[in-house]
Amino acid sequence: MKPVSRRAQLGLIALVYASVVGWASWVLYMRNQYELAHAADVDASGGMYAFGDMTLYLLVALVFMIPTAFLLWFVARFEAFYTAYCWLLLIVSLTAPAGLGLFFPGASETAKSFGLLGLLRLTVAPAVLVLIGISRLVARFARAQRLTAYAFLIEGATLATAVALVILVPLSPRR
Repeated sequence: MKPVSRRAQLGLIALVYASVVGWASWVLYMRNQYELAHAADVDASGGMYAFGDMTLYLLVALVFMIPTAFLLWFVARFEAFYTAYCWLLLIVSLTAPAGLGLFFPGASETAKSFGLLGLLRLTVAPAVLVLIGISRLVARFARAQRLTAYAFLIEGATLATAVALVILVPLSPRR
């Protein structure tokens, strides 16, 4: 059996990406049409619809992980490029502790805006953790394995800390 060429592999990965983009576009369009048709319900239960939207966005991000896993598996053969990508992952993972620090804003409007940015970064932390985990699994070279392990530890520890803070810190204001 003849091996599949690199060009064919990249073409298949691009085809899967295109199909995921098409599926995601259709799902998000249908969700938007539903919310437009039921505007009164959205106004009455805005928080519930916002949570549904966030859940849908996370599902779309996780579905995008399928072709991304194949792309990472393909790219992992090239040491210099993959090591640079792993450095980028490490830098991205360092934004998670910063997001956790920003999540506890002060009273000013600027601080609240940064708190929202911190919340958004922590919201995508599970998807980033999955991406780092996939990158660690397909890493072939020692330096790339080490960098992805560090990134995974930073991202995982930050996510665990955020969950622990939500569980352990009381929601009532201090007096």
